[in-house]
Amino acid sequence: MTETELLFNPLEPAFAGDPYPAYRLLREADPVHEHPFGFWMLTRYEDVAATLRAGLSVEMRHLAEGVVRAQFDELDQSGSNVFSMSMLDRDPPDHTRLRSLVSKVFTPRSVAALEPEIVRLVDVALERIEREGRADLVSALAFPLPFMVISRMLGVPSSDHARIRELSGLLVNSLEVVGDPELLKAIAAAGQELDGVARELIAWKRANPADDLLSALIAAEHEGAMLSDDELVAQLVLLYVAGHETTVSLISNGVLALLRNPDQLELLRANPDLAGNAVEEFLRYDSPVQQTRRITTAPYTVGGREIPANSFVITCLASANRDESYWGPDADRLRLDRPNARTHVSFSAGPHHCLGAALARLEGRVAIQRLVERFPDLALDGEVVWNGRINLRGPKTLPIRVTP
Repeated sequence: MTETELLFNPLEPAFAGDPYPAYRLLREADPVHEHPFGFWMLTRYEDVAATLRAGLSVEMRHLAEGVVRAQFDELDQSGSNVFSMSMLDRDPPDHTRLRSLVSKVFTPRSVAALEPEIVRLVDVALERIEREGRADLVSALAFPLPFMVISRMLGVPSSDHARIRELSGLLVNSLEVVGDPELLKAIAAAGQELDGVARELIAWKRANPADDLLSALIAAEHEGAMLSDDELVAQLVLLYVAGHETTVSLISNGVLALLRNPDQLELLRANPDLAGNAVEEFLRYDSPVQQTRRITTAPYTVGGREIPANSFVITCLASANRDESYWGPDADRLRLDRPNARTHVSFSAGPHHCLGAALARLEGRVAIQRLVERFPDLALDGEVVWNGRINLRGPKTLPIRVTP
C-alpha cells in the first residue's frame, strides 16, 4: 500500500498545520482503525473515553513485534529510555505506588500557592514584549514560563537550565514514531546525557535537601517504601518534560485560536470571568497532547470491533475532542462559553489522568488572560511555523505584534 492510499497519513504536508480533517475522516470512515503500519487508532469520543478508563496496560513489554516495538526496544537497549520507569509507563501496582509518592508532594495546595510567582513571571515577559513591540510568543512567553516554574518547583539550579532545555527538547521526540535513524540516535544520546544530569542532581539534593519538589520526592514514602534512584530519575525527567512541553502548546495554541477567532477574543476581554472555562475550551479545541497509548493484554472489544491481544492502541484525544456525535455540530468551532468544555479528554482519564493538570490550567489561565488584557491590539505578525510533531503538537514559532 502506498502513502497516498493510507486512510490515515500524518506525513501529508497539510497534516502539521491542521490534522483535524484527517481525524474527521477516520471518525466517519473507520473509527476503530487498524493501520497497516501495525497499530490501531480510536477516534470517537465515547470509544476513547471508555478505553482510557478500561484499565488497559501502558507497558511496552506486552506489545507484539513491529515498528513501534522496534523503536522502543532500540531506545531501551541503548540505556537512554529514561521514561521506562516513570508512572506514565507503568501498570499497577507500580503505577499506584509511584503516583502515590508523587501526588504526596504535587498537591493542589502547593500548585495554587504558585500563582503569585506565575503572575510575576508572566508580567516580566509581557513587559519585554511591550518594549519590543513584536515577539515570537513561543520563545518569549509560552516556553520560558512553564520551564521556569517546573525548574523552581524541582529546585534545579539555573546553571543547568540551558542544557536541560536542549536535551528535553530532543527527548520529547521519543513520544513520536521516529523514521529518521539519525534523529533516533540523537534522542538516544539526549536520553543518556539527561539520565546523567538527573543522577548528579539527585545525588546533590540528597546531600543538600531543600524546600523543593525533588527533595520531597527523595524523602517521600509509600507504605514504608521510597523511590529507588532509577525511579527518581524517571519521575524527575517525566515531571520536567511533561511539566513544560505540554503547557507550551496550551498557551501558544490558545493564543493562536483567539487571534484566528476575534469574536472569542473580544468575548474574553469583555468577560474575564470566562478565563477558567476558556482554558478548558482551548484544551478541547486544539489539544496539546493529541494522542496517548494503551496496549491490550487480551482481546479488547470497542466500537463493535475486537482488537487482538498485544496490540498498540492509539487513543486519539484530539479527535475525540472534536467528535460531533458528542460535542454537537459546532465541534470544530471555538466557543469559550461552551458549558461542557471541561469534559474534554486532553488530560487523559482513568488511572493515568494527568497529575499536572491543575498546574497547566493555572499557567494557561494566567498567561493568556494577562496577555489579552494588557494588549488590546494583539495581532499575528506573520506565518505560524508548526513544530512538526504528530503527538505533542503546537507552534514552533508564533509571531505577534503589539503597540509599545
